[in-house]
Amino acid sequence: MTEQGSLRLRHVGKQYQVKGRIFDVLHDVTLDAEPGSFISLVGSSGCGKSTLLRLIVGLDPTYDGRILLDGEPIRGTSLRRGIVFQDHRLLPWLTLSENIGLSLANVDWPQQRKRDAVREHIELVGLTGFEQAYPYQLSGGMAQRAAIARGLVSEPEILLLDEPLGALDALTRIRLQDELLRIWQARRVTMILVTHDVEEAIYLGDRVLVMQPHPGRITREIVLALPRPRDRASQRFNEIRQQILRDMGAFGALAA
Repeated sequence: MTEQGSLRLRHVGKQYQVKGRIFDVLHDVTLDAEPGSFISLVGSSGCGKSTLLRLIVGLDPTYDGRILLDGEPIRGTSLRRGIVFQDHRLLPWLTLSENIGLSLANVDWPQQRKRDAVREHIELVGLTGFEQAYPYQLSGGMAQRAAIARGLVSEPEILLLDEPLGALDALTRIRLQDELLRIWQARRVTMILVTHDVEEAIYLGDRVLVMQPHPGRITREIVLALPRPRDRASQRFNEIRQQILRDMGAFGALAA
């Protein structure tokens, strides 16, 4: 029996047609995400990272290959797959509790269970006391924590993170990385993070998958055997960082 949160991609490809021309956005993407694992996807803009998340979450049904969750093909969106975007997308006319509870509108749970789930997830992301606050009353970091709670409240098997910390200032971003790590360790939900930040990818992930564009494809997988909590200043951490930057072509681009 396949464990919950087991994701399998097999030879996934995606094309777009623009003004009569066909563009390969993704080509022959194959990966396995084990239950409870944390995978980081890095790559330059245009390599198809966010497109890949759209396919996994079920927002786009037109692609080649197979995407399986717990051995079953993904068809359309489902509460089994949560997603958090770079923009928190909280509705300004709803309170924090109401925004998080909105994810449970179509969940067949008793009302008390829904209320308990909202309360527990507000506590999980450290926002107890702000239940009745509106989005404009929250800092950027607090709003993103609320978005993470909203993504988790329906108890998905997998949480997809599309640059969730990309719009934050550097200090808040580092703090939220630790919060995200704490939440993952508490829940052990399978997480897939898309990020441009190589250091963030190494700090959070069990594995880092490097993608290249034209067409988007995975060109390297790095299994991270670094102990947690990770020391960003360690020699091994920085060796891995340099390796990934070389794979992404960053040094060549700077030299040019």
